[in-house]
Amino acid sequence: MSSHQIPGPEPLNDAERSIRLGTFDQYRSLLFSIAYRMLGSVADAEDMLQETFLRWHAAGEEEIRSPRAYLVTILSRLCINHLQSAKVQREEYTGMWLPEPIVTDLGAHSGADPFYLIRVDESLSMAFLILLERLTPIERAVFLLKEVFEYEHAEIASIVGQSEVNCRQILKRAKQHVAALRPRFAAARPNHGALLESFLKAVGTGEMTDLLSLLTEDVVLRSDGGGKAAAVPNAVHGADKVGRGILGGMQRFVPKTLVRRLAHINGDPGLVTYFNGEPYSVVTIEVRDNLISSIYVITNPDKLKHLPRLK
Repeated sequence: MSSHQIPGPEPLNDAERSIRLGTFDQYRSLLFSIAYRMLGSVADAEDMLQETFLRWHAAGEEEIRSPRAYLVTILSRLCINHLQSAKVQREEYTGMWLPEPIVTDLGAHSGADPFYLIRVDESLSMAFLILLERLTPIERAVFLLKEVFEYEHAEIASIVGQSEVNCRQILKRAKQHVAALRPRFAAARPNHGALLESFLKAVGTGEMTDLLSLLTEDVVLRSDGGGKAAAVPNAVHGADKVGRGILGGMQRFVPKTLVRRLAHINGDPGLVTYFNGEPYSVVTIEVRDNLISSIYVITNPDKLKHLPRLK
């Protein structure tokens, strides 16, 4: 080493490594909750956690004033950078892009994987995650940290490397972008699950009249096959087109031997289908005025591989 090089931090001993690991595990659920909402991808969120852990492990004690603040800062900046670099990939994605679904049934999992402990609220819903796609990476970070995780402006400014004044302006822009759709996000009504079951029954019997009676006039069907599975490339609007599209798709593309399991997906009632024991599709709905206003269907196998296999 030349005389001009600045030595890095001293390697951690076993006890220090154990403490660092324990501290990271303490905040793992928070970090994953932020990363998943930022990226809409389980795999990418786990990659961000892994990189955050490596940087946490390599950091010198003088860099860390608050472990929580340090970890959230590293993670948030990694997510912002990832979104900026992934913009071209999103633009070149085949068909519609939808977030990777997460099964959020309480007690449905065991183990230490972070998405088993993810914070569940309206900001985890498919509709909300899609709405976040309208924001720039920095807007998304500021909006989530303030509106979902309730950080103060001064804390957010430090995390994202902006002035507090800038953060307030960024938050204002983000709120304006989502204001038109924001009233639609409310706690799930008691009939959400019942509507889903009625929807599945109507689809199963092929009764168009029954299906239409469950849909709003402006219902939207969105599906994501990623170019690797059957899916409609663009959003389908209107009850009649959605109904015909669903029933026609069931006849042409869906295997007759699918096994269906009801589950909570991203905090809402949903359906996971299985083919030969492997996840084949995920279906969730959005409810407005006691009718189904949006339907989300994910068949891209890359987005389903983290789901539990059929037992």
